[in-house]
Amino acid sequence: MKARNIGSNSKMTEIVARKRKMGDRKEKTAPKWPSIKPKNNLHVTPLRDFDLFTVQNFFSSAESKAFIETAEGIGFAHQGSLGPAKGEAYRDNDRISVNDAVLADSIWDSGLNKLFSDIRIRGKAAVGLNPNIRLYRYKVGQRFGRHIDESNDLGDGKRTRYTLLVYLSGGPGELKSKAKNDSNKPTDSSFDRLVGGETVFYGSRNSIVAEVAPIEGMALLHIHGDKCLLHEARNVTKGVKYVFRSDVVFA
Repeated sequence: MKARNIGSNSKMTEIVARKRKMGDRKEKTAPKWPSIKPKNNLHVTPLRDFDLFTVQNFFSSAESKAFIETAEGIGFAHQGSLGPAKGEAYRDNDRISVNDAVLADSIWDSGLNKLFSDIRIRGKAAVGLNPNIRLYRYKVGQRFGRHIDESNDLGDGKRTRYTLLVYLSGGPGELKSKAKNDSNKPTDSSFDRLVGGETVFYGSRNSIVAEVAPIEGMALLHIHGDKCLLHEARNVTKGVKYVFRSDVVFA
């Protein structure tokens, strides 16, 4: 009778079991973001020349709601800070961060590229959006204290120069429903009209330069880096505030 190689058989069994386990894993599917349609005749409202301006109806109501639905499906993570005592702005909101160059390009090409066609910073032109896409959720009592947005070097001569915020809720067309029996979805306050959550910009001597109330689909753009105005996201007192965030890249 031949001796059995128990060690070899055990190793083979372990390899087969590992392969079966790997085969059982489900591949994570990429988020299904809404298809962004081209926007013609976008209207710009300057709040401080082209350093700070808004764009009405940058996202349609359907696009805004679809972003919220997809984001809630992904799931938000809470984001806080050490606070002013530790040199950080007070921050209390929920956040998602994904890298998606295709989504960034589709939003840029939907009309934002035309708005920036004549803007130059230190001889550089706007070339697109930062593929690092962030979505924020502010429930009742949440806010983001006074802070400035930094300019980030993306390499290859590319640098972020403007903050892009698009309000996904607020005003006449905001979210009115939520999925049932899902603890990760917004609370019942999502049935309420959004109150609060204004983005406020400050100038010298604490003077208010602009106070922007969230309106569904409206974009807010402001220069950041060394020319960034001190600003804050005020406390939400009713409803839920959702925001899409990226940056305009120059090169």
